[in-house]
Amino acid sequence: MSKQSFAELGVSGAVCGALSRRGIAAPFPVQQLVIEDVLAGRDVLVKSPTGSGKTLAFAIPLVERLDANGPTPAALVLAPTRELAGQILVELEALAPTRGLRAAAVYGGVGIGPQAKRAARAHLLVATPGRLEDLLARGALTLEQIRILVLDEADRMLDMGFRPAIDRIVRACPAVRQTLFFSATLDGLTGEVAGRYTSNAIAHEHGARGRYEAPHVEHRFVAVRDEQRLPALVAELDRASDRTIVFVRTKRGADRLVKRLDAHGLKAVAIHGNKSQGQRERALSSFQSGQVDTLVATDVAARGIDVEGVSHVINFDPPGDHHAYIHRVGRTGRAGERGVGVTLVGAGERHEVRELARRLGLNHGLGGPERNHPERGPRRSRGRPAGRGRAGAAR
Repeated sequence: MSKQSFAELGVSGAVCGALSRRGIAAPFPVQQLVIEDVLAGRDVLVKSPTGSGKTLAFAIPLVERLDANGPTPAALVLAPTRELAGQILVELEALAPTRGLRAAAVYGGVGIGPQAKRAARAHLLVATPGRLEDLLARGALTLEQIRILVLDEADRMLDMGFRPAIDRIVRACPAVRQTLFFSATLDGLTGEVAGRYTSNAIAHEHGARGRYEAPHVEHRFVAVRDEQRLPALVAELDRASDRTIVFVRTKRGADRLVKRLDAHGLKAVAIHGNKSQGQRERALSSFQSGQVDTLVATDVAARGIDVEGVSHVINFDPPGDHHAYIHRVGRTGRAGERGVGVTLVGAGERHEVRELARRLGLNHGLGGPERNHPERGPRRSRGRPAGRGRAGAAR
């Protein structure tokens, strides 16, 4: 694919200027693939790995295609989690004022009244399915004027059981509309649903066909005995050169692991579905600012966290399937940065993890740690001390 500028893709000078002020000079490959078709009003199906820059692939043309004097809301972006909805809103708010547009997000965990007022006035609305249905049921909002519908991380929404809610929301939108469907996979049910929601869509696939592509990520699978799992995690955290996200299976397990790490002199915060929105935002803020280097999360965070400088993702508990692996490890190695994905594998988990790795085309080497990055040697700390440090170590 020949390299094009945003202007050559049809993006206005005002939006190009807003991107430039944020240090975004040239489009990523997925943006080159998608933007022209969306600007032309076509439905699109986009299969692209997480961290590829796909939010701007739809945010830029959304801002370009809407009329500031038109009815509200005119565009709807559905997302599976509060965190992802918040991240999308940040991107839209950086661009929308250049075209005189307003953007808002609605999601659970915060007061519904203020959200409803902002949502009704917004040209661009980002929503999680549950909270959006609450607003529709109250009559606080209508989707009758939606011109463009975006389903972001569609496979994750289906995995989370949102299919009935999404069907109802789609039916509440006009039948004649533009639909953009973004997903890390278009297999099985996801592909079936994509076909139902779109019309004469152009399909784009960014990444290698039939194989998980994450060229900037090193994958390691580490065999451990049960009693070694926590010491192995501590050793990996000591090795990490920057922020690390540790994934666990359960909410209770996340809170318990934070306490266990604290006992080893490693400060961490947890984020999961039982936390209030305020607690989740404070935990994420402390992680983003570098006040805390380790975030312990359940899969609720796998699709919604986009934090710069995440050098490692560690699966303390292996993911349930290869899709979950993609979205967990996708929190590192984003936007061309280097990253490391480590999975701790107990004796009873080896069969499932071997199958997961086989599906993704990854070498698991479960007889011992095996690096799976073709072009890199040992990771070097970017100006940070070699160890994360126990309590009291300088950072």
